[in-house]
Amino acid sequence: MSPAHPEHSGPSRAAGDFLRTQRDVALGNAVVHDQNSAVVTVSGPDRLIWLNSLITQEVLGLTPGHTVESLVLNPQGRVEHSFFLTDDGTTTWLLTSAERADALEAWLRSMVFRMEVTLDRPENLVVIASTQESLLEGLSPRVVFSDPWPRVGVGSVGYAEDVHPGHEWEMYSVVIAQEELTQISVPAVTPDHLEALFIASARPTMADVDDKTLPHELDWLRTAVHLNKGCYRGQEAVAKVHNLGHPPRRITLLHLDGSESLLPSAGDDVMLGEKTVGRITRAAWHYELGPIALAVLKRMTPVDEVLSVITGGRTVIANQEVLVPVDAGATRDIPRLGRLR
Repeated sequence: MSPAHPEHSGPSRAAGDFLRTQRDVALGNAVVHDQNSAVVTVSGPDRLIWLNSLITQEVLGLTPGHTVESLVLNPQGRVEHSFFLTDDGTTTWLLTSAERADALEAWLRSMVFRMEVTLDRPENLVVIASTQESLLEGLSPRVVFSDPWPRVGVGSVGYAEDVHPGHEWEMYSVVIAQEELTQISVPAVTPDHLEALFIASARPTMADVDDKTLPHELDWLRTAVHLNKGCYRGQEAVAKVHNLGHPPRRITLLHLDGSESLLPSAGDDVMLGEKTVGRITRAAWHYELGPIALAVLKRMTPVDEVLSVITGGRTVIANQEVLVPVDAGATRDIPRLGRLR
């Protein structure tokens, strides 16, 4: 759910080994022991009604075995938490980043009030991630999460206009007992091998989020927000931006010049000439694409301009692959009143 920080070295011999293993993960010849993800469970007869009142996704009809994605927003519609949900008929399982699991659990507990729900953090479980569901055969998972990205869900909308760079993306996460690790038939590698795959598919995570992030800016409405449901914090802000306004920033996939083997770091400035127009959120070496990054840019940054990234006092040239177009949002036509006479 939340890959580790990317490798920041050039394509050395060690990096070459890393990229070969990354390719093995992409092609289904290895799985990832995903220690960067954690689960929170919600049980009790009111679990889906209660969750539905708090989160951005519609889960009242969540059927066993089906995975959806959701967010928790603040009152201004800014992203605070992200997670997958699936239900086994008696318990709803939430998959989130390990570093944010405590905060998510604490917030959920603060919202229980009189509902019949029980929250838990099961122990002695591990998360295994794979791009091929067949690699997980032979295990006895407690639950399986199938990433819906980037398919536009019911009641949702996607902003990317062309074929999405993640149109072939598949990722499965299974929760198994720790002792079952020895039953996996292919190598189990570290989660940093996922980072470039996530970036190449423009798959947003909390690593792309700051204290101002709206889900629209990351094209996250497509999988994580149901626009036709009510009763969640931040709903008004989400509807206002989508229907009447434009997200003030837009995520873009950057293809970086790799001639000097420089890879930016999160937070590095993205420049158009002498003007700062955004920041890097994640960057990594990809086994096929070379150095790539995700960046959040000011909305009106020209989409056909070559940008540059300042990292360690040096400059890396970057070409844009547009994900969220400049005119995203403003879907509702508002009639203009004629001039009063």
